Amino acid sequence: MTQHVSPPRDTAGPTPPARLPVWRGLPARADLRTLSLLGVLAALVVIGGVTKPDEFLDTRNLQLVLTQASVIGVVTVGMTFVITSGGIDLSVGAIVALASVWATTLATQEFGFAGILFTAVAVGLGCGLVNGLLVAYGGMVPFIATLAMLASARGLALQITDGKTQIVTVDGILNLGERDSYVLGVPPLVLVFAIVTVLGWLLLNRTTFGRRTVAVGGNAEAARLAGIDVRRQRLYLYLLSGLCCGIAAFLLIVLSGSGQNTNGNLYELDAIAAAIIGGTLLSGGRGTVTGSVLGVLIFTTITNIFALNNLQSDVQQIAKGAIIVAAVLVQRRTASTT
Repeated sequence: MTQHVSPPRDTAGPTPPARLPVWRGLPARADLRTLSLLGVLAALVVIGGVTKPDEFLDTRNLQLVLTQASVIGVVTVGMTFVITSGGIDLSVGAIVALASVWATTLATQEFGFAGILFTAVAVGLGCGLVNGLLVAYGGMVPFIATLAMLASARGLALQITDGKTQIVTVDGILNLGERDSYVLGVPPLVLVFAIVTVLGWLLLNRTTFGRRTVAVGGNAEAARLAGIDVRRQRLYLYLLSGLCCGIAAFLLIVLSGSGQNTNGNLYELDAIAAAIIGGTLLSGGRGTVTGSVLGVLIFTTITNIFALNNLQSDVQQIAKGAIIVAAVLVQRRTASTT
């Protein structure tokens, strides 16, 4: 009798589809966050173009928007690093004010362009050093340490100026604000902002310093066990934030031609908000300079549109709050779908 042998059954099931490398999804998530911010910025440009086409789309107005964004933008780059590390800096606006008035005293102006620039940067670095020492080696909570610096710097700025505006008389500073100093139609302040942005991006994304910053923000104890000097890293980060404040103070001096103790008012809130909607985690561990810069441009464009339409500042603040909420919700949505 002939026996029929059944062919062996395939018990392995269908072959699963090949899995894509994990790294291929990372650029997609970053691109979606960036695209969401670009979408918001594009919508604002459309609104500005529709409501005030002749004024908003004018070349001089666009140059003004970029120039105004440059000052707070430089501050935001430094803030992005601090927040990425899990810290916070509430004193950036006060440091800008102190650096601007210290650099515009009559004694400082006697040293000309170099004296003003050096003083602004030195004051920013000095304040950043104090913040870093208090946080990293003094064991103080960043919120409290920088809040104390905020109060102290504002008070010292008021004492230096006695509540008066200090007018700059140095020609080299004043000439930078003139249209003759523009490079291919681009104001010098915007060029400085662009350079700081590129250097900040490279520092955060292409250096060991940037990787250590992310590691400290993600898990400080794990970073310490991995051999990172967490305290020194935090000191460097507050120094970097102070440096950015000093540069921003110099740009503000060029922009306004003066130094005032009210300079930098609410810069800390604008910088934090721009960094957060840009995709930097407030709890630390993730930061993006590109997103922060887009956040600055969004806020500056809102301010410009409201000014052109003669709308009140309280409505402007409400709109900014709505933009923050909308941007964060869009980012969470795009992150959950990737």
